[in-house]
Amino acid sequence: MLNRILPLSLVAALALAVGAAAAARATAAADKDADNTHSGIVVSVADGSLTMTDKDGKNEHKHTVAKDAAITCDGKDCKLEDLKKGFNIVVTTKQGDQTVAVKIEAKSPDKNDK
Repeated sequence: MLNRILPLSLVAALALAVGAAAAARATAAADKDADNTHSGIVVSVADGSLTMTDKDGKNEHKHTVAKDAAITCDGKDCKLEDLKKGFNIVVTTKQGDQTVAVKIEAKSPDKNDK
């Protein structure tokens, strides 16, 4: 019986160690994204750039939008030009360069209550 318990215990310990390492990497990745993600409101879109404010309509700032940026409007793929003034957005910027947007998730004002 001891011959069965010892190998099973080693396998269980290894599985726990691998699972803990994977969870730590996932948490680190989520924290990394949180550092370069912020929410706000669209002010305007022009010539490959996005002007936005924070969620309170203050602190206006501008992002250059990467040519390969992933942009969604109400959960569907869209183009930068589809973003209109007043859309609520979540912008993810390039790691190490907060002026370049690589992902934009937008909700039109009429979808915000749903």
